[in-house]
Amino acid sequence: MNATPARTIPTVKTALQFGSLLLVALAITIIPGGGPALNGLLTVLILGFFVAIAFLGYRLYRENRFTLDAMEERTRLVLYGSVALAFLTFAATQQLFGAGAPGVFAWLALLGLCSYGVYWVYTRVRSYE
Repeated sequence: MNATPARTIPTVKTALQFGSLLLVALAITIIPGGGPALNGLLTVLILGFFVAIAFLGYRLYRENRFTLDAMEERTRLVLYGSVALAFLTFAATQQLFGAGAPGVFAWLALLGLCSYGVYWVYTRVRSYE
C-alpha cells in the first residue's frame, strides 16, 4: 500500500492544462476567421512583451540613475546608441528577414554590435581607472 496519489495529481493537472491549450489552438485553426483572430492575439502578445521590456528599462534607469550620470559622455553615448540601434533593429526585423539570408545576417550582426556596446560600457564602468 505504498501508492503515491500526490504524484499523480500534478501529472493529471498538467495533462488537463495541456489539453485545454490544444483545444484552444484547435478552435483557432478550425473556426472561420481564426487566422485574423490569431494575428490579433499575436499582436497583443508582442505589444505586451515590448511594454514589459520598456517597463524593465524604466526601472533599470530609475535604479541606476546616479551611475548613468556619473559615466563619461562617450560611455553614455555608446550605451544609449546601442539601445537605440537595438530598437531600430527590432523595428526593422520584418524588412531584414524579408531580404533573405543577407538580411538575417545583418540583423544578427546589428544585435551583436548592440550587445557588444552594452558589454563594453558595463566593463568600462565596472573597472577601476
